[in-house]
Amino acid sequence: MDRIIFGDNQFFGVNHMSEEKGMQTMRRFQENSAIIEVLDTAYDLGIRAFTFSTHDRVAQLCDHFRAHPERYADLRLYPAIPYAHKYANAVAEKGILGAIMDVVFTDNTAGAAVGMIARGGSMLMNKDAIELMKLLVDAELKMFRGLRVEVVFLQNVVTDLLLGLGWKEMFSSYAAHIRDRHGAQAGFITLNMPRLVDLLHEAGIENPVVCSAINKAGFQMSPNLAAYEETLRNKPVRALAMSVLAAGALRPADAIEYVGQFDRIESVIFGASSRSHIEQTKKLIDQCWERRACACG
Repeated sequence: MDRIIFGDNQFFGVNHMSEEKGMQTMRRFQENSAIIEVLDTAYDLGIRAFTFSTHDRVAQLCDHFRAHPERYADLRLYPAIPYAHKYANAVAEKGILGAIMDVVFTDNTAGAAVGMIARGGSMLMNKDAIELMKLLVDAELKMFRGLRVEVVFLQNVVTDLLLGLGWKEMFSSYAAHIRDRHGAQAGFITLNMPRLVDLLHEAGIENPVVCSAINKAGFQMSPNLAAYEETLRNKPVRALAMSVLAAGALRPADAIEYVGQFDRIESVIFGASSRSHIEQTKKLIDQCWERRACACG
C-alpha cells in the first residue's frame, strides 16, 4: 500500500475537534474547483494515493479524473463505503426498502440493471443479507469505474456494528466480493482495532488491512492505547493510521514519530487544505519512514 494517503474529510465538513471549523472548511469547498485545486497540490507534491467517501460530489471528482487521464496517470484510490448520511436521509424519506431500491437501481446501464435486478429479486425473495451487501457495494463503487482502486474500506459505522454482532461470515464475504468482483483488497475502518483484528483472523482473513485512529494520546482508540500497541507489535495486521494528530492535540513531528515506530503501520492517512500543511506532513512521514528503513537495514 501507499505510505501516504490523502483524505477528504476537510472537503465535506468533518472535523473531530470542532464542528464550527468543519463548517468553515466545508463552505470554502462549496465549488468542486476548490477541491480539485487542493488535490492537484497534493498530487504535484508527490502524493498519488487518495481516499474518498461516496459523497455525491465525489462522483463529479471521478468524472474529472477520467476526463484527464494523462494528468492523473498514477492516481490510486482508496474508497471508503458506505456514505452513511446518504442512506440515513434516504431511509427517512423512503423507508428501508425504498432506500435500498433507490441506491441499487439508480444510474445503471440497461445490461447492468438487468443483472442487478435479477440478483436483487433473489435477495428480496430469500432475505439474503450477504447478497444485499454485494448489491450495495457494487452500487457504491460505480462512481470509481475505470479508475485504479487499491483498497475498498468498509466505514467504521458498519464495521463496528458487524464487529458487535460478531458476524464473521459477512466480513469474509465482503472481502471475497471486493477481491473477486472488483479486483481490489478489502479494508476495514474501526474504532476498536484490537478486537477487530482478532475477529477478522477468526473469519479467515489473514493479515487484514485495518484503518484506525492511532496516536499516542489514545484519541478514538478503544479499548485503550496499550491494547493497540500490543496488537501492532504482536498480531498480523496491515495497519493504516488516521487521526495521528489526535484532532490537533499533538505536535506533528511527535505524532508522526510515534506511529512510525510500529512496523505494521504501512500507511498514514491525513487531510489538509493548504500547501504548507500538505508539504510539511508529507516531509515528516517520508523522513520517519526513511529512518525506519535504515534501522531495519
